[in-house]
Amino acid sequence: MTVTLRDGDLVLEPTSGSAEFTGFAIVLDGERVGTVALRTESSDICSIRWNSRIEQPFLVARALRLALQHAFTALAVGRVEVRLPVGSTRDIRAASMGGLRREGIIRLPGERPDQLLMARLVDDPPSDTSAGFTAILNAGLPTKRVIGQGLVRDERGRVLLCELTYKREWDLPGGVIEVGEAPSVGLVRELEEELGVTVEVHDLITVNWLPAWRGWDDACIFLFDLGIVDSSITQDMSLQPSEIKAVHWCEPDEVRDRATAAAIELLAAIETGHVPTYREAPKAAE
Repeated sequence: MTVTLRDGDLVLEPTSGSAEFTGFAIVLDGERVGTVALRTESSDICSIRWNSRIEQPFLVARALRLALQHAFTALAVGRVEVRLPVGSTRDIRAASMGGLRREGIIRLPGERPDQLLMARLVDDPPSDTSAGFTAILNAGLPTKRVIGQGLVRDERGRVLLCELTYKREWDLPGGVIEVGEAPSVGLVRELEEELGVTVEVHDLITVNWLPAWRGWDDACIFLFDLGIVDSSITQDMSLQPSEIKAVHWCEPDEVRDRATAAAIELLAAIETGHVPTYREAPKAAE
């Protein structure tokens, strides 16, 4: 039999109960202000949903915490999950405060909004502890894409650019840095994978922020000096065919004709000799 759940002035009063469905009324200071329900999806998983007139997410979170605890103890499940429209800011905040972690985006066809998948496991640390709070924030805070690129010149001062398979413009050698990987280390790895060469990373030239462009999210480029090398190095490169069509030593005119707008603007700034440690690239035309 489902029991009443309490947290001070907030009470969950049972409204229905079965092997598959457990419903509660959310009662605050004696007034019914919403509902919360648990539905069994499998032997170890249930879903949670709610509907509330409460404006403050932290009050809804109190109700969710009571329902989650009931799911883990009385229903003996190991996972509780919810799918929320990505634009439901108040419900997403309430779910986070209640202890559910963001896990990913579920894409839907047509005009239906994509859904955010959130869940809590029975052995997740309590949300009011340091470990639990950190885990929830790590799952929900925005992340910034980081790209490591290298400036390589030959004995004639030409710049090395890569002709790519996935966009028409040429770009500086490098690539996206993995989670937990230092930008300089990731740059070395990317050039080993894509060009088949091992480089020595010198000083950081600049950090260049790129606005969103052609469907790509915004990113920060860490541009490193890779020094001056003999132009014949390209003859020994082993190009990754899925990403690199060819490499080219480019004079300034060819850079302006072939490179991405961000690379053109960045290399032009470098030529002036006045490149700040941090800079923001202007939004390029689509």
